[in-house]
Amino acid sequence: MTGLYYEEFEVGETIEHGKRRTISESDNQRFCDMTMNQQPLHLDQEFAAKTQFDRRLVNGLYTMSLAVGLTIPDTTDGTIVANLSYDNVEHPNPVFHGDTIRVQSTVTDKRETSDGERGIVTMHVEVFTIDGEDETLVCEFDRTTLSLKK
Repeated sequence: MTGLYYEEFEVGETIEHGKRRTISESDNQRFCDMTMNQQPLHLDQEFAAKTQFDRRLVNGLYTMSLAVGLTIPDTTDGTIVANLSYDNVEHPNPVFHGDTIRVQSTVTDKRETSDGERGIVTMHVEVFTIDGEDETLVCEFDRTTLSLKK
């Protein structure tokens, strides 16, 4: 288990997640198929070419889900009881096929449960596309977890 126990989270700490992922057309297609989301902006190049983006967008829920997955080894792998909520989700910029993303999580709050046996941890998760030295914020949200204590 690589995740952190409640006591190991520090409010204000930013965790830079080392794993990155380049999103392929196939990733986006499979996610849309599995979730039955047939939005042409994600799947139809001819349709998407007529939009302000000029090309297909990666499904925003895939971007968010992938971001959570990339955070797991450094935050909650084997030490989580449950994800309690995802709040304040924003997608300020689009993600396209071939974009590489990186993720960072900042611990914004933590408190023990009323019985003192577990802890609730909130992290602000930020997702960036990387283009050389340039990074663009493409998704951000707050993730609240119920964590095990040591």
